[in-house]
Amino acid sequence: MRATPLLRNVTPSAALRERVRRPGYFSKLAKPSDLAPLFKNGDYIGWSGFTGVGYPKQVPTAIADHVESNNLQANPETKKKFNLFVGASVGPEVEDRWAALDMIARRYPHQVGKEVSKGINAGRIEFADKHLSMFPQDLTYGYYSLKKSPASHSHPHKPLDWAVVEATAITEDGGIVPGASVGATPEIVQSADKIIIEVNTRIPNLEGLHDINQSFVPPHRQPYLITHPSDRIGLTSIPVDPDRVVAIIESTAPDNTGPNAPETPESRAIASHLIQFLSDEVSAGRLPKNLLPLQSGIGNVANSIIGGLAEGPFDQVQVWTEVLQDTFMRFFETGKLEFATATSIRFSPEGFDHFFKNWETYKDRLLLRSQQVANSPELIRRLGVIAMNTPLEVDIYGHANSTCALGSRMLNGLGGSADFLRNAKLSIMHTPSTRPTKTDPTGISCIVPFASHIDQTEHDLDVVVTEQGLADLRGLSPRERAPVIIEKCAHPDYKDLLREYYDRSLHECLKRGAGHEPHMLRVRFLLLCLRFALMGGFFDLFVLMVYRTRSSSTPTC
Repeated sequence: MRATPLLRNVTPSAALRERVRRPGYFSKLAKPSDLAPLFKNGDYIGWSGFTGVGYPKQVPTAIADHVESNNLQANPETKKKFNLFVGASVGPEVEDRWAALDMIARRYPHQVGKEVSKGINAGRIEFADKHLSMFPQDLTYGYYSLKKSPASHSHPHKPLDWAVVEATAITEDGGIVPGASVGATPEIVQSADKIIIEVNTRIPNLEGLHDINQSFVPPHRQPYLITHPSDRIGLTSIPVDPDRVVAIIESTAPDNTGPNAPETPESRAIASHLIQFLSDEVSAGRLPKNLLPLQSGIGNVANSIIGGLAEGPFDQVQVWTEVLQDTFMRFFETGKLEFATATSIRFSPEGFDHFFKNWETYKDRLLLRSQQVANSPELIRRLGVIAMNTPLEVDIYGHANSTCALGSRMLNGLGGSADFLRNAKLSIMHTPSTRPTKTDPTGISCIVPFASHIDQTEHDLDVVVTEQGLADLRGLSPRERAPVIIEKCAHPDYKDLLREYYDRSLHECLKRGAGHEPHMLRVRFLLLCLRFALMGGFFDLFVLMVYRTRSSSTPTC
């Protein structure tokens, strides 16, 4: 039986009356503290949000306050742990707080929080990484609740017990107008038995910014009729069954985004190599003068690339991506960026202030879509997207690790990088050649003999670029790729070590008739073990000293 919140004669503010255009919803006004006790241990909960924007703030905070103030986690009989589903990451003040209070049993399909990753690596939180284009459809298929007890289902066709979503307005028919992200919110709403809407009156009403399409399951799925980033295929709000809306909350809390990662000399050098490469592709006739739709990840390298393009030689550029950062506004203002579509806008607080003040400038040149559409392999391939993302490490054959340090320690989720890299016309991974450590300013090489965990395979990457240079891998066999990646991309301190590993591997594996992609696995796995112990910039040197003493007759391939 559906839970009904205890209402306490909440009076709507003037701002809320303006934003909520369905009068019947005012009878469902509630305080977050009234709702918190309704959430039961083991509940399956979906939140809106993507890359730290558009997520609910009031209700998750009230639930954490309720758990903490009543000391519920100290007693196994009162402890509350929830199964949490969000399109991507949300603000640390809610998600990391839940993790620190041990309130998360499962977290799918993505995370970047320090406390969340700590809980995952300590075994307290079950986490399954998933391509972000696939998560919404798997949610509607019911895959994430297969182990859920049938007795706990209040609705047999709704795998989530709750959806808690943020809106900037509610339409006459009860539809949700999202904020600065769409993510998986349409599918989370579709999959939830009970819905709570937080209407954020601090954020301007962003109605018209979104393109929301209905999610069907096979065999009823339809093609996405998009051939240009500006094509619309859906609605400006998320359809909602009003009978499933159990509460409306007013929120005035901002998104907790923080500043964007600053550019560095290395990130600017990477951007310079990439812009030169794209210019050469135009000159060779493989790209049009305005390029093809661009996808860019987040971080300082992505900021440098977009900043470089804003000052670069390309006009009338289109963007088809997941997330927009502050540098995209400069790109718009130069007149070089014609249109951009994404599933989230992750601006800094100052960037959001500028965006909202200049809303009229941007509103007709920008669309936000669901992540199922923004990351759709069908559309990425059709549009010929140029995909650019940052890994943790890339090996000498072009395999990339984006998620797990040393093969085991989860740092952050895969996100949508593989959605784009496997399907783009140009698949580019950019990274500094090394990452400094506390004891070594050069640090650990990001170009390695063998990736400790593989998220993007050698079959998916076309280009690898570091501040040292750019390796164009198109048309090269594995034995041709390795010397190019080492020569063009590796840090000078590591080139000789990587060359020697490759040369020795090639010699041994050709002698054994196994030379397609040469490796000395005994050395590689020893290297992985030693990285845990040494964790310094010179662990490769130690490994080479060890394997030079080993007999070359030892089976290796």
